[in-house]
Amino acid sequence: MTNTEAITATQTAAVAEQGAQVAPEKASSKKGGTQKKAAPKGQKTAKGGKAKAAAPKKPVKQTAKKASKSKEAEVPREFSKKAIIFDLLRRPKGATLAELMDAVSWQAHSVRGFISTATKKDSIMIESSKNDAGERVYRATK
Repeated sequence: MTNTEAITATQTAAVAEQGAQVAPEKASSKKGGTQKKAAPKGQKTAKGGKAKAAAPKKPVKQTAKKASKSKEAEVPREFSKKAIIFDLLRRPKGATLAELMDAVSWQAHSVRGFISTATKKDSIMIESSKNDAGERVYRATK
């Protein structure tokens, strides 16, 4: 092979047209979700103005069961952990952190977290104090 033949062969190879790259086929989704049709909020149109907002969604009707739940405070089931803790807190002497932990098999941080949310969620006033032994005692007051 001479130099001219080698150059010609490489030049024709370099000039040869390559096939168009095709993206691999996308696997079909198991969920048949639909794509979002409206433009995101604040997206600008080609003219520079804001895109029109999509039509508002229809309000979801609440059933009587849901409406009554939101108005009334939830009453815990008879032997739920929530009911057990509230029963212990309503005793005249209250309950220590250790008693509450043993009653519901929770760790200390879980009992304290429950007590803090119970004051907000269930509108129960819970006072905390230390007894003579230095243990933390919780008591429900109204």
